[in-house]
Amino acid sequence: MSWDFTAAITAGGRSSRFGSDKALALLRGQPLLHHVAASLQGCPERLLIAPAGKYRLDGWEVVPDTRPSEGPLAGLEVALSHSSTGWLAFTGVDLPGLTPDFWATLALARTPDALAVLPLDAEGRPQPLAGLYRRELLERVTELLEAGERRLKLAALPEKTVLVPGLSPALRNVNTLGDLAMLIANAELKT
Repeated sequence: MSWDFTAAITAGGRSSRFGSDKALALLRGQPLLHHVAASLQGCPERLLIAPAGKYRLDGWEVVPDTRPSEGPLAGLEVALSHSSTGWLAFTGVDLPGLTPDFWATLALARTPDALAVLPLDAEGRPQPLAGLYRRELLERVTELLEAGERRLKLAALPEKTVLVPGLSPALRNVNTLGDLAMLIANAELKT
C-alpha cells in the first residue's frame, strides 16, 4: 500500500509517566517505535522527529526537534516544515496499534477543503496525535507555539477538520508500564 503523504513520528518526549524510554519498550519482541513505523511504511517520505543519534530506523530520515521539550505541537511544526507532500501523517511512538488500514481509512476520508483528518476515540473525542494534516497548517502551528501553546489539542485544530469514527481499537495509547502490560496480556489472550 502506498500513499501520497509524508509520514512523521514524534519520538522526542520525556516518557515521564512511563519511567523509561517508551519508544524502545518491547511489545511482541519489537520496540513500540517499530510497530508505529510499520504502519506508515507505504509513505514515500518518512520523518522521525527525535534527538539526533537517539534512534535509527531504516528508510526514515531523523529530523531534530527545533523546540525540544515543548510538546507534540512543536513536533508537528518540525514535521510540517520538512514535509515535501501536501499531507502529513503525524503520530507518536506510543500508539502501537496503528496499522496501514488505519491510515488508509483516514486518507479516504479527506475532502478537498479539509485541513486535518482525525480519528475519534471510544468516547467520541478527536485524537490529534494520530492524524493527517495539510502542509499549509505550518504557519498556524508556528503562531500557536509563539503564543505559548504546547499541546496538540482540539482547540488548536483547524476549523475544517474531518472526524472519523470507528477507529478507536487502534488508538490504545501506551503512557505507563501498566498500559504496556495490559496490551501484552491482551495479545497473549488472542494467541
